[in-house]
Amino acid sequence: MNRSRTIDTPDDLRATVPEFLVPPETLDAVSPSGDRGGMIIGSGPQGEPISTSILRPQPTRMVTVGGLYLARQIALRAMATGAWVIVATGRPEPWKILERAAGETPDGHPVPLVQIRRLTPFDLPRSSEDAPLLVIHDGGAVPQELFPPRSAWQTTMYVLPYLHPQVGSGTAANTADLVLLQRLPVNQAQLAGRIWHLHPPQVHQLTMIKDDALIALGNMVWTPIQLVTNKREQEILGPIRRGD
Repeated sequence: MNRSRTIDTPDDLRATVPEFLVPPETLDAVSPSGDRGGMIIGSGPQGEPISTSILRPQPTRMVTVGGLYLARQIALRAMATGAWVIVATGRPEPWKILERAAGETPDGHPVPLVQIRRLTPFDLPRSSEDAPLLVIHDGGAVPQELFPPRSAWQTTMYVLPYLHPQVGSGTAANTADLVLLQRLPVNQAQLAGRIWHLHPPQVHQLTMIKDDALIALGNMVWTPIQLVTNKREQEILGPIRRGD
């Protein structure tokens, strides 16, 4: 895994996230970050907020394993920071809620904050500190490397419904800066142990995570996180859950 830092807690925050102007409706769709250093994704064992540096000055690759709820929640919160969100998927319907959450311009057109595209290569817009880019690759359990992160302020997030044995031989998992794992069956937890060189207690813990929790995995990072959501997110996404 890349050695760049991606997990922060309030006692050890290194970076400052740039400020963006976004429509109030978009802000209503997400939980406020309330701290420096990144996007709040949940809380720790003592209820302390845990933030993730998902949009940052380095090209970043991340993986979510467990379903659409988590991936779409991350997308909503990225939108609230002013990020452009491009979703490449073979199942566009579940992602259209992002377009609805972004709202419309005064002339009735969709806010161009979100694009939903097919799973075919296409040119990406240029990313920058003022316009960071989150590319979501929702291409099944063994994704092809269609949109590798190549520039600063670009993050590619691979949405895996489950861990497939072939994932270990690809770049999405092996070179990820951050992996967010929801509960896994025993065989998939053992596979995760082989891919990311986990200890037996960690493998066992992956099989015991509750539906509203996850493990954040990175270089020298193993962080249990309790997912949090606000009323507006629940209206958009429904209750916190694992799976699609």
